[in-house]
Amino acid sequence: MNSHVFKNPRLIRHFLISAGVLLLLTGLAKIVSASGSSAALQKTDPVLAVSFRRLFFFTGLCESLVAYVCFFGKGVGLQAGLVAWLASNFVIYRLCLIFLNYRGPCNCLGNLTQTLHIPAHTADTAMKVILGYLVIGSYATLFRLWREKKHKPVL
Repeated sequence: MNSHVFKNPRLIRHFLISAGVLLLLTGLAKIVSASGSSAALQKTDPVLAVSFRRLFFFTGLCESLVAYVCFFGKGVGLQAGLVAWLASNFVIYRLCLIFLNYRGPCNCLGNLTQTLHIPAHTADTAMKVILGYLVIGSYATLFRLWREKKHKPVL
C-alpha cells in the first residue's frame, strides 16, 4: 500500500466509522441470533466450549462496545487498537477452527443468515472479507500512528 494514503486523517476517520458500522451490524446480528429459539444455540462451540447462545451474546456485545468506541471515542490509537484486538481474536478463532479440522462455514452471524435466506458460504465469505478489511485497516492505522510518534521531534 502507498504510505501517503494513511497520512490523511480523514481517511483514518472514515475507516474507523466504517469499522464501527460493520461491527455494530454484525454485533447486533449476533445478539438477535442469541435471543432466538434455535436448537443450534444450545450446541457447544468447538473452540471455546461454551454454548453458541452465550458465545453469540458475548461476542455481539464486544463488537457493539468496540463500535461505540469507534463512533464516540476520542483517541484514534484506542479506537484502532480495539478494532485490531477484536479482529485479531477473530483471526485466532478462525485459525483454531482450521486446526480442529472444522469444515463448515463460520456461524458468524448466527441464524440470521437463515432468516434472510443468505447461503451460509456466502455469509462466511462476506465475513472473511470484512475481517480482512478490519485487520488491514486497523493495523495500517496503528502503524501510521507509530511512525508519526517515532518521527516526531523531541523538544
